[in-house]
Amino acid sequence: MPQPKHRKIAVMGYRSVGKSSLTIQFVEGQFVDSYDPTIENTFNKMVNVNGQDFNLQLVDTAGQDEYSIFPQSHTMDIHGYVLVYSVTSAKSFEVVKALHDKMLDMVGKIQVPTVLVGNKKDLHMERVIKPEEGKKLADTMGAAFMESSAKENETAVEVFKRIILEMEKADGNAPPEEKKCAVM
Repeated sequence: MPQPKHRKIAVMGYRSVGKSSLTIQFVEGQFVDSYDPTIENTFNKMVNVNGQDFNLQLVDTAGQDEYSIFPQSHTMDIHGYVLVYSVTSAKSFEVVKALHDKMLDMVGKIQVPTVLVGNKKDLHMERVIKPEEGKKLADTMGAAFMESSAKENETAVEVFKRIILEMEKADGNAPPEEKKCAVM
């Protein structure tokens, strides 16, 4: 049995975009609608992707805005980033752009394993950011893109599986590309 790989992932984004809901849905399989604004929480979860066990440490960060300083602690030992915006908030979309720029400055790399997540896709009536816009931003970031709803366990799990695959790819452990196109 190969040893589990330890991976640390930072979940970042503007406040109230569903970072904690997404993280808790993945870790505990339950949807938490109202959640105290997070100071910062760390969750651990063992997950198996492509036959490899990963011991994930998820840092659910306090909500950032475009003026927040990117904390040094969010660059140390972090293997990948999940940047979350809400499809119902143009402001949160602007914030992930700013966060990504700051992150690259701090990390000093051109590319870091990242998944850009448009959350709250279940709120059709309130949507202001189209999937194409999210995809376009992800492409400029060199990030994977998906839309999710923290209410749906499946998409929460997909988000974290996707970041694992991105981290593996960055490590040169890319599994043979399965041409699977999932439109969420």
